[in-house]
Amino acid sequence: MWAAITKPFAWLFVWLYNLTGNYGVAILLFALAVNLILTPFQAKSKKGMMRQTRLQPKLQELQRRHEGNQQKLNEEMQKLYREEGVNPMSGCLWSLIPFPILIALYSVIRQPFSRMMFVADGVLDAVQTFFTENGWYTAPARADAYVEIKLANIMHEHWNQTVEHLQGLGLSTKELVNLDFNFLGINLGNVPWDTMKLIFAGTAAISFAVIGLALIPLISAALSWLGMKVANLSNPQTGVDKAAQSQMQTMNLMMPLMSLWFCFIMPAAMGVYWIGNSVFGMIRDFVLTKIYKKKLDEEDAERTAARQAREKELEERRLETERLRAEGKTEKNANTSKKKIQQNEKQRNAERSAAIAKEERAARREMLGIKDAEKPASQVGNRRYARGRAYVPDRFSNPENAEAATLAAAEESEGNVSIDETVAEEVLAPENAAEIVDAAEGNEQEKE
Repeated sequence: MWAAITKPFAWLFVWLYNLTGNYGVAILLFALAVNLILTPFQAKSKKGMMRQTRLQPKLQELQRRHEGNQQKLNEEMQKLYREEGVNPMSGCLWSLIPFPILIALYSVIRQPFSRMMFVADGVLDAVQTFFTENGWYTAPARADAYVEIKLANIMHEHWNQTVEHLQGLGLSTKELVNLDFNFLGINLGNVPWDTMKLIFAGTAAISFAVIGLALIPLISAALSWLGMKVANLSNPQTGVDKAAQSQMQTMNLMMPLMSLWFCFIMPAAMGVYWIGNSVFGMIRDFVLTKIYKKKLDEEDAERTAARQAREKELEERRLETERLRAEGKTEKNANTSKKKIQQNEKQRNAERSAAIAKEERAARREMLGIKDAEKPASQVGNRRYARGRAYVPDRFSNPENAEAATLAAAEESEGNVSIDETVAEEVLAPENAAEIVDAAEGNEQEKE
């Protein structure tokens, strides 16, 4: 299963090595090829992150508005994401793709016989036995993770003898690749930390190759930090809270430290790949930022223009409806149910009947000489003393007479009923109102 995953990368790397004849250059070209292949995916990730960054002020406003109501906040955030066409996970998913490639490349570098050349069964054992018999290699006391790199180094130094020996054993040698790990005088198959330990133990001398091995992890970490710095500067996080800023700062520190550590404990070829990947990644990030900044500005302008046009259209419709309603020219809504139409018509008929009955009753009362009782200033609806029996309207504007007026109002209201029945009559149904007026007329005639 893992061999099927690593095979495409192994074929690409072997082809680049055969093309250039230089292990280090092949590593850098491999990093370039990977960046070019991943550019469409990284473009999606970049665009998603830039969109999310632009939404930060709106998200902050939603958090402030719905503080304490997490369910409502989540609903509004999902609505905002839908309106803006943003997938919150789009920026994260695509950025994870390089890690499987990094693991596959590590496997190819660490096991050149098994994962890069895919030699036939028995070839690796025959090579190791041959080197041991000739004193070129001594098997370690414990398992060595980089034994295949060491054997590939020895095979490069004794290439012709190795090929002849394997052919003499009847083994195929067509899969073998004469790997030369040297790049700028540095053996990229060596592990920097192992070399550092030899220096500290005094068993190895300081040389250009040793200094180069030590510099590779340092350069890798520096470029990793610089790449993240450039990405943050080109895509500033506006409106991000302190907790998120703290997490970003921690990430910006942890990633370079991880690069430093891994490049020290892995073959130097991994460090060269990491350096190339950081450089090409910064270039790619710079180009994508310029492209998507322009595109997102255009999309935001179009979205804003469409929203303003929609709001203007709705406002014009509202004003037109109000004008038609004022002129009595509004059309019936075809979607209004029959029951609703009947209810509205019934209500309008009742209002008209009540208005007519009220006018007729007022005319009859005037004809009969019936005067309505004067309403006190404290009356609200049919409650004569809703504001209090001692209510005086100008008690604040006329404080000198307020006390006397309050006492007079209280004395005048003492013993009076609190409900104004004349007001109660006005809110009755039209037929009931007519009956009451007729009754009042009959009472007046009896008194006469």
